[in-house]
Amino acid sequence: MKTLHVVLGPTASGKTAYAIDLARKLNTDIVSADSRQVFKQMNIGVARPSLEELQQAQHHMIACWSIFDEYNVARYEQEASQIIDSLFQTKDEVILCGGSGLYIDAIVNGVDDMPSVDKNIREQLQKDLKTKGLSFLQELLKAKDPEYFSQCDISNPRRVTRALEVCLQTGKTFSSFRTNNKKAKAYQCNIIYINPEREKLIERIDRRVDVMIESGLVDEARELYPYKHLPALSTVGYQELFDYFDKKTSLNQAIELIKIHTRQYAKRQRTWFNKVQLGEIKQ
Repeated sequence: MKTLHVVLGPTASGKTAYAIDLARKLNTDIVSADSRQVFKQMNIGVARPSLEELQQAQHHMIACWSIFDEYNVARYEQEASQIIDSLFQTKDEVILCGGSGLYIDAIVNGVDDMPSVDKNIREQLQKDLKTKGLSFLQELLKAKDPEYFSQCDISNPRRVTRALEVCLQTGKTFSSFRTNNKKAKAYQCNIIYINPEREKLIERIDRRVDVMIESGLVDEARELYPYKHLPALSTVGYQELFDYFDKKTSLNQAIELIKIHTRQYAKRQRTWFNKVQLGEIKQ
């Protein structure tokens, strides 16, 4: 039977290097499951694979969409699934690699059908996000759906507002629409969980941020600053530098906050991966 090797784990865990090594051994391709590396304009801040790494193995779903495009997990599932199915026409093994839990779950288990939402609800939430801030919406989601709040990336405004849209539209929790009924696949999934020890991961995160700054992250963020309102740029590494540009923090403070927020994001990723049922996990 065809096999999809799913290489997952928290940010800075070493997934990319592992997946490339595996791809070279298996003579196969890698499909990215990263909700930010999909955008063309975001490179350094999302730790996109280097040109050297991209040359070592064929990658898909990287830098294929614009920050101006409306992109979501359902669209990702459709496009990535088409690529995976196409690759399986000539290969027995394919690799899926990333740390975006919902994107990985969409490929492994499929995407649940969600109710449509009144545009007035969507517009009101966007207004609340702008005037009251993300923390207000986070607290609202925590009250409306504590189960999903504990699992999702609450630093991602799009994830938070999408869940709240469903809660406010239906009066039910967003979690209740996530059936977790696995959809039949023409291949089996082999889950490979890259999960370094906590202290080692913190060291890797801090070093990665330092390398990003040395590689020009400040200049990249400055170029994207005019578009900071876009959902794609509500991302750790950019938001902190946007605050620096707005003179809310110093550069050193912004860099330290990037490290802190990245560690917090990695912790949420580990919590999510430990909770969901993705199959056998290899330590």
